[in-house]
Amino acid sequence: MNGVELFLLGRTLMKIGEEALPTEGLGDQPTSVRTVLIVVSDVRAHPGSAVGEIATRTGLPQSAVSAGVARLREAGAVVTEPDSRDRRRLLIRPAPEISDRVEQVRSTSVDAALAKALDTADPQRVAEIVALLEEVARHLTPQAVVRLRSEGVQ
Repeated sequence: MNGVELFLLGRTLMKIGEEALPTEGLGDQPTSVRTVLIVVSDVRAHPGSAVGEIATRTGLPQSAVSAGVARLREAGAVVTEPDSRDRRRLLIRPAPEISDRVEQVRSTSVDAALAKALDTADPQRVAEIVALLEEVARHLTPQAVVRLRSEGVQ
């Protein structure tokens, strides 16, 4: 596998993941799922950050981070509070309790989306692919990206 093939595989996996996320009752969303997931991942890794800090770390525009934070706050995934040193800034942290929406997202299986992408109704085949993906995920955690960046590879 070369870099292009890996990149395209990653894009395909992202699209399958987006398809697997429950969207019932959400209505139109101005912020992409990708942006929201990047923001929430950063907030979990760096609780108590301001929008500008998240934007710097993620490479997302501040407006996208603000929209992602608003969507996450509405879903009950994060809470915000004024920065005691600069009342104009809001600090974002994970919500202390898991909201119903977060629980719904976490508990939704990828099986149906994966079966659709694989064009199969064979639950055994889907289970095999899920097991392979779980194995890859155990080795390629979000920390892998941090290691890539710290070694100058981007």
